[in-house]
Amino acid sequence: MSQSDASHPPLNGKWVPYRHPQPKESPPELVIPNAIPTDERIWVPVEENVWFRPLLLAASRGYWMNLLRVRKSGVLSRHRHPQPVHAFVLKGEWRYLEHDWIATEGSYAYEAPGETHTLVVDPHVEEMITLFQVNGAMIYVDPDGKVVGFDDVFTRIDKCRAHYSQNGLGGDYIEQFIR
Repeated sequence: MSQSDASHPPLNGKWVPYRHPQPKESPPELVIPNAIPTDERIWVPVEENVWFRPLLLAASRGYWMNLLRVRKSGVLSRHRHPQPVHAFVLKGEWRYLEHDWIATEGSYAYEAPGETHTLVVDPHVEEMITLFQVNGAMIYVDPDGKVVGFDDVFTRIDKCRAHYSQNGLGGDYIEQFIR
């Protein structure tokens, strides 16, 4: 298509927007232009040198999407998922002690329901950022599987609200990410 053709698309049905209202029960779309924020206050601390950035907190569906950022090496958490998890590595790399693969920049990982694993960032990694979709919960366990804590979409909302209340963004800042 030439330059002039691009500014005047062909007059056919493909270029006509949908003419009817969207379902009234459908929640509003969510578009985040700067998913990796420059404002450090948006990153919610997990522990020293570990943060998450909420993207979508789907309270009505029981899942959340966030960026996990790590700026140190070490063991982050040992946890089990009762539902699937999807991950896409944007920067750096990470691995699980229980597997022989490494999730490197550009990698996609599917984590099967019921699996327990220990997330590690190795010393040569300066910064790791991964997009995670976590369905259901993360159940934190000791090496023998004894439950020591959990996170679900509601604990994540609470952590974000508390963090934003304390850092000047305001507790209601989190509302834009909740569906």
